[in-house]
Amino acid sequence: MYLLGSNGWRAQEGLWRLVLRGDLELSAFDELWLRRMQSLMRQYQDTPMDLADASLIALAEQRHFTRIFTLDAHFHAYRLHGRQRLEIIP
Repeated sequence: MYLLGSNGWRAQEGLWRLVLRGDLELSAFDELWLRRMQSLMRQYQDTPMDLADASLIALAEQRHFTRIFTLDAHFHAYRLHGRQRLEIIP
């Protein structure tokens, strides 16, 4: 939503359609995930990693995803469980 913000509500509405149709999933985080995100942000503080980045990496680790769609170039620096590279799309 942040990246779509400059394009106004019309672009955000399209994203909401994807969410409501089930093509995109929003996830809730429990305490274990929150602690993992905190740990990731500490680990990558020189990158820096923000909360949104940490949530994507934690989710990928938890669901065993190795491919992530992002426009953030610094995702190439992140590793799953500290070891495995991500496949970045596009």
